Amino acid sequence: MIKIDNKLSYQEKKLEPAQILVLGFGAVILLGAILLNLPIATVSGKSVGFINSLFTSTSAVCVTGLVVVDTGTYWSMFGQLIIMLLIQIGGLGIMTMATLITFIAGRRISLRSRIIMSEALNHITISGVVRLTKHVLVTTFLIESIGAMILSTKFIPIYGTKKGIFFAIFHSISAFCNAGFDLIGNGQSLTGFIGDPTINFTIMGLIIIGGLGFAVITEIVSVRKFKKLSLHSKVVLSVTGILILSGFIIFFLIESFNSGTLGELTLKEKFFGALFQSVTTRTAGFNTMDLGSMNQSSKFITIVYMFIGGSPGSTAGGIKTTTFALVILTIISVIRGRDDVEFFKRRINRNNINRALAVLSIGLAIVIFITTILCITEVGKDFLDLLFESASAFGTVGLSLGITSELSLIGKIIISMTMFAGRVGPMTIVFALSRKQKSTHALIRYPEDRVMVG
Repeated sequence: MIKIDNKLSYQEKKLEPAQILVLGFGAVILLGAILLNLPIATVSGKSVGFINSLFTSTSAVCVTGLVVVDTGTYWSMFGQLIIMLLIQIGGLGIMTMATLITFIAGRRISLRSRIIMSEALNHITISGVVRLTKHVLVTTFLIESIGAMILSTKFIPIYGTKKGIFFAIFHSISAFCNAGFDLIGNGQSLTGFIGDPTINFTIMGLIIIGGLGFAVITEIVSVRKFKKLSLHSKVVLSVTGILILSGFIIFFLIESFNSGTLGELTLKEKFFGALFQSVTTRTAGFNTMDLGSMNQSSKFITIVYMFIGGSPGSTAGGIKTTTFALVILTIISVIRGRDDVEFFKRRINRNNINRALAVLSIGLAIVIFITTILCITEVGKDFLDLLFESASAFGTVGLSLGITSELSLIGKIIISMTMFAGRVGPMTIVFALSRKQKSTHALIRYPEDRVMVG
C-alpha cells in the first residue's frame, strides 16, 4: 500500500509535456539573456542591461524580431552569434534541438520524450514523431544552406567574403525561422533591396516555407500532388496562398500612391514592395518599405495579418492559418444554414471547430488586454502604434512602427511576456483543449436548452 502511494506521489510530481516545453523555452531565454548581458556581447564593451538583454533573448528565442537596440551595429560578433543560435533553437523548438543532441550521442528516444516531441511539433500522435523530427532537422539545415548560398551571391560583393558569408547565413536562418532579425544596421532592414529579385524571392521563399509547417513540407516532398495531400495540408496551402495574394493586392492598391512608401518607386519596385510586405506581415518581421509612413488602413490590415500568422507546427506565430480558416468556414456554414462545416469534400470535426474558436477568442483577449495595459504605461504613444506592437509581439512577427526602443521598463517586460505567450501559448492552449477527459462512471449531462444569439 505504501509503495502504491509513493508511486502515485511520484506520478503527480511529473510535469506535463506542455509545462516542460514552457520551462524549456524559459530556460533558454534566461541563458541567452545572461550571455547577451556580458560586455563582450556589445561593440562598446558595456553591458546592455539585463532587461534589454532579456528582451532581445526573448525576441530571438520566440522568433519575433522586435529589438530595443540595432542588431547590426550594437551587438559584437559574439552577440550576433548568440542571437543567431537563439533564433535557430527557437525556430526549431526546444525538443527538436534536444533530439538532435540525443541523435549525436547515439541514445534512444524515450516514450515520454516522444510525447513531448509530438506536442512541440503539433503532431497528432506519437507515431512517426521521431522520423518527422529527423525530417525537420534535415529539411531545415538543407533549406537554410541553400538560402545562404543564394544570399551570399549578393552579400559578398557588398560586404566582402567573410562578412558577406556571415550575413548570408544569419539572414537565411532568420528568414526561415520567421524571426525578422537583420544585420544591415541603422534600422534599415531590407529597404535597400526593395527592387532586388534575388534578395526578395530568396527571403520570401524562406519565410513562406518556414511558415507552412514541417508536417506540410514533409508531405509535399513525399506526395507532390495536391489532390493526394491531407486535408490539413490543403487548408494550409490554400489559406497561405489566399492571404499572400489578397495582401499583395491590398498593399499595392493602397500604397502605390503613397509617396512615403511605394509612390515614388518604379512599377517593378512597387510589385516587389507590395508582395514582400504581404509575405513578411504574417510573421517574419523584415521590411522593404517604411512602415511608419504607411496609410492607416495598411497599418490596420498589417495588424490583422500579423494576428493570423503562419501555420501549425511551423516557425511562425499567430493564431495560425488553420484556425482562421476554420472560423471563416464555420461562419459560412452558419450563413448557409448547414449543421456541418465542410472543406474539400470533408466534414470538419466539431472538436476542431471548438478549439479554433477558443484559440481565436483567447488570442483576441491577449492582444486587447496587452494593448490596454500599454495605453496606461506608455503615456503619449499613439493607440494604433501600441495595438500594432501588441499584435506583432503576440504573432511573433517583429514588425514595429518605431516605438520598441522607446518603451518604458514595464512596457518592455509586458512585450517580452507577450512574445513568450505568443510562442508557447497557442501550443499549450491546444494541448490543454485536446486532452481527453478522464472517463467517469457517473457521467452527468444536463438538459439541453437554448439561448438567443445575435
